[in-house]
Amino acid sequence: MMNDLIADALTRLRNAAMRKLEVATLLHSNTVVGILEVLQQKEYIESYKVIDGENNKKTVQVTLKYDDNDNSVINELKRISKPGRRVYKSFDELKNFKSGYGTIIVTTNKGIIANDEAYASKVGGEVLCTVW
Repeated sequence: MMNDLIADALTRLRNAAMRKLEVATLLHSNTVVGILEVLQQKEYIESYKVIDGENNKKTVQVTLKYDDNDNSVINELKRISKPGRRVYKSFDELKNFKSGYGTIIVTTNKGIIANDEAYASKVGGEVLCTVW
């Protein structure tokens, strides 16, 4: 049984990017799909699609994005809030990350959103992960 699907998904994305794979396959959860939606909006990944498997086991296929030199667009993907230690931030603490080059993905009462959208909406929440 998998306890932390988010950490598993981030690790699978990191490993696929290091091996320069086209596609990574992740286990499905609504939170993982929300994170992938933010990553696609911020252009860290090309696309993703949910695939129905056998015995109602869904997976998500993620198409990774690379630059002209065949380097991954994702430099670092880090889990912040963990099941044993939750991390919450107010909207003013989410203003900037890596001088605007990185993104903090936050779950709020408005859904899973990026830090700039959370700051503009003046909502805080649980910090899921950071990416740059």
